[in-house]
Amino acid sequence: MVQGGVIITMHKHAIEENVFRVLMIASTLLILSVLLLILGTIVIKGLPYLSWSMITQAPKSGYYLGKDGGILNSILGSLYLTGGATIMALMVSLPVTLYLNVYAKKKSRLVYMTRFAFDVMWGIPSIVYGAFGFTLMLFFGLKASLLAGMITVAFLILPVMTRSMDEVIRMVPPPLLEASYALGATRFETAFKVVVRQVMPGISTAVLIAFGRGIGDAASLIFTAGFTDSIPTSLLQPVATLPLTIFFQLTFDHP
Repeated sequence: MVQGGVIITMHKHAIEENVFRVLMIASTLLILSVLLLILGTIVIKGLPYLSWSMITQAPKSGYYLGKDGGILNSILGSLYLTGGATIMALMVSLPVTLYLNVYAKKKSRLVYMTRFAFDVMWGIPSIVYGAFGFTLMLFFGLKASLLAGMITVAFLILPVMTRSMDEVIRMVPPPLLEASYALGATRFETAFKVVVRQVMPGISTAVLIAFGRGIGDAASLIFTAGFTDSIPTSLLQPVATLPLTIFFQLTFDHP
């Protein structure tokens, strides 16, 4: 009887495993189908309107009314702004995450409140960050510029980068840290020579996620980055970005 019960149980488990495997494959195929449909629609409808001059030239007179020029200023502006903001956020998020996981006590109230604060910041709409950045501009006497946009986007992507890094670093096995301390390494050496090396792929992923979040945002930049048809040569000059270019293009095409 015991053997028969074991066989029945194993048979049920095998059925459950097959059912969930089928559901997993079906879900994956569904998601891939939707992704391919979106990409296919973009390529099919957008390819006829693409040209080499579109990505190699700055806008010319009347560009937003369908005349000559391109979006080179927006491409480079997006890279400048988001790249600078990502570096700013990295300079804050990496030390914070290392402190939470190497220096601070694991279950201290400070660690809990810090993570809770970043979780709340993650859910704040980007337009609120734009208003906050605009307030900082007024306080420090800054005009809409590349620098103001960098600072605003840095605040926007900071919780994304910090919490992503934090989750990765928390996966480092505690015995690895203990082995480092046992060999005479300091906390600083353990943090940067052991932990960072161990989770470097995860840190790179967190940086890319934050970069993708920042480069696609428009609401936080409307009043902070400004807009220009030229490529900025100074941090205090206004800058164009791809999301704002799309917004203004649609505004001019459909008044």
